[in-house]
Amino acid sequence: MRPVIYQLFVRHFSNYCESGVPWGTRAQNGCGTFAGVTNSALAALARMGITHLWLTGVLRHATQSDYPGLPADPPCVVKGLAGSPYAVTDYFDVDPDLAEQPAARLAEFCDLLTRVRRHGMVPMIDFVPNHVSRNYRSALRPELCFGAGDDTSRFFAWDNSFYYLEPCNSGQLMQLPEGEFAPERGHPRVTGNNAATHNPGPCDWYETAKLNYGSDYRRGAAAAEILPREFAPAAVVPRTWRLMDAVLTHWQSLGVGGFRCDMAHMVPMNFWRWSLANARMRDESTFFVAEAYDDHMKLCRGEAHTELLAAGFDAVYDGESYRSLNSIFEGCAWANDLDRYNYSELPLYSRGVRYLENHDEPRLAAPGHWAGQGNIVAPALMLAQYATTCGPVLFYNGQEVGERAEGPGGYGGDNGRSSIFDYTCLPQFQHWTNGGRFDGARMSESERSLRDFCARLLPLLQHPALSKGEFYGLNWANQQTPGYGRAEGETCSGHRLYACLRHNRKARATLLVICNLAATVAVDTCIHIPASACEWAGKKGGIAIFSNLLHPTAPDLRSTLAELASTGLPVHLEPGQGCILEWKNEMK
Repeated sequence: MRPVIYQLFVRHFSNYCESGVPWGTRAQNGCGTFAGVTNSALAALARMGITHLWLTGVLRHATQSDYPGLPADPPCVVKGLAGSPYAVTDYFDVDPDLAEQPAARLAEFCDLLTRVRRHGMVPMIDFVPNHVSRNYRSALRPELCFGAGDDTSRFFAWDNSFYYLEPCNSGQLMQLPEGEFAPERGHPRVTGNNAATHNPGPCDWYETAKLNYGSDYRRGAAAAEILPREFAPAAVVPRTWRLMDAVLTHWQSLGVGGFRCDMAHMVPMNFWRWSLANARMRDESTFFVAEAYDDHMKLCRGEAHTELLAAGFDAVYDGESYRSLNSIFEGCAWANDLDRYNYSELPLYSRGVRYLENHDEPRLAAPGHWAGQGNIVAPALMLAQYATTCGPVLFYNGQEVGERAEGPGGYGGDNGRSSIFDYTCLPQFQHWTNGGRFDGARMSESERSLRDFCARLLPLLQHPALSKGEFYGLNWANQQTPGYGRAEGETCSGHRLYACLRHNRKARATLLVICNLAATVAVDTCIHIPASACEWAGKKGGIAIFSNLLHPTAPDLRSTLAELASTGLPVHLEPGQGCILEWKNEMK
C-alpha cells in the first residue's frame, strides 16, 4: 500500500475555540486534546484515503504552562507560550496540554492509538534525535536522563550526552536571546543547530542542546563513519544510542507504528543502521520517515537522502520537488522542470515523501505566499506533486479546506504558517470540524469543493498505476502545442501546463495525468501522445478510451492512436484544475 500520511497537529486539530488573542494562554485560546480526535474524525480521515496518522506535538516539551508535578520551564528556553514540540523535555512522556485529565495523559494517548488502529490507520509520532530542550528532565524515566556523568570539561567525549563549550569555568554563561539559562552556567552546551556559541541568536534553535552520538560533529562524516554498525552489542555503542533505543522501545511497546525522524541527516548514519535494525527486530512493520536535507550539517559523504535510505529508512522527505513546484510561482521555473524529479529510476521516485504543506512550510492559501495563487491552483498542485511518482504522500491538517494560517499567533508571527509555538486554532479548518461534529456543515462552497477533491484524489493514489507505476513525461512532446500555456494568456511550451503518463505493466493499467497550474486562464488544448509513448504503455491498436476518474460523470474521450500522435487528445481545464484519465483500448 502506498503510504498516505496525514499530519495531525493535536494542539490545533481538535481546538474548537474560535476566538483568541495574540500570545494567548491555553485558557484564552484553547487547545486540542487526544480525546478530541474522536471516532467520527478518524472515520472521516480513513474515508479520505489516509493510511498513516502522524500525531504531531505529542512528546512532552518545554512550555510556559504548568501542571501539578510538572512546573513551567524557564521562559528563556521556551519559544511562545505553548512551546516548540521539538524542544523535548521527556522522551517517555506526552504533553499534558493534550489531555483532558493531565494525570492520565499517557492513558488518554494510548486510547487514541487504539482508536487510530481500529480505523485501519497506522499511528505515527515524532522522534527527535538531534537535540533536546535545554531543560530536559524526564519525570517518567529519570534514570535515563541525558547528561548524567558527562565530563563537562571537554567539548567532546565518547559517552557524553552533549557537547560542552571550551574553555569551561565557573563564570561562563549561556546567554540566550530571552536571558541567561542559569543551569548551564560554567558548562554551556552547543545549541541544536550546531551553534557552538555562548550567545546563540534568535534564528538559532537556542532553546535546545545538541546531542552527542559518539562522534565530534565538527569532523563530519570522517568521525561518524568509524562508529559501530548494525547488530553491534549494546555494551559497545555510545550511551546516547542506548538511551534512544530505550525511547523507541517504549513507544513501540505502547502501539506506535511509525516515526517521523526530525533532521535525520544531522545524526550519524551508523546510529540509524543500528537503531532501525533493533526497532525492526521488535516490530518489522515499523515505518520510519526521515526529515532530511542535503546541506552542510549532514553527517555523511554522499547525498543525504540516498545515505539515509541505505541506512534503513522507508522514506525520506523530497524537498527538491516541493521547491521546484513553488518556484513556478515564486521563481522562474516552468512546469517542464518537474520532469527531472519524476524519473522512475530515481531513489526518491518510490521512497521520497511528497508534500505541499507541513508545519515548517507556508500554507498554500496563506496571503503573500505562492504568489497569492496557492488556494486557486491547489487541485492542480496536488496532482503535479502526488500523482507523478509512487512514493509516500504527506498531507497537513487544514490543507484539505484551504487553511490560511490566520489564527491568533504570538511567537510564530505572521509568516503564513500555523504556529507550532502558540495556542492557536485553524479558522477555516474549524468549518469542517464544526465543534467536534466533523461534518463540514459550516464549510464555504470553495472549502467544500477542495475537500471533496481531496477525498476523491487521495484514495486514487492506491491505483496500480499511481502506487507502483512508471512515469513518462509528455511536456517534451507538446512544446509547440497551441494553448499549452507558456504563461497566462500566451501559447506554446509548458510553463503552467503539465502532463504525463503513469503505467503499471503487471496490472496493464495506464493513466494520463494533466494539470493546469495557471490561476486565471482556462486551457483548451490537445495533448499529444507520441507513438513511442503508446508503445511504452503497451497500446498497439484499436480505439483509445479515456475515462475521468476524478469526475466519473464526465463523458469518455475517444481517439485512435494515430490521432493521439498527430492531432492530440482534446481537453478543457479550468484554472488551477486537473484530471486523471484512465486509458483503456477497445479493439476494433
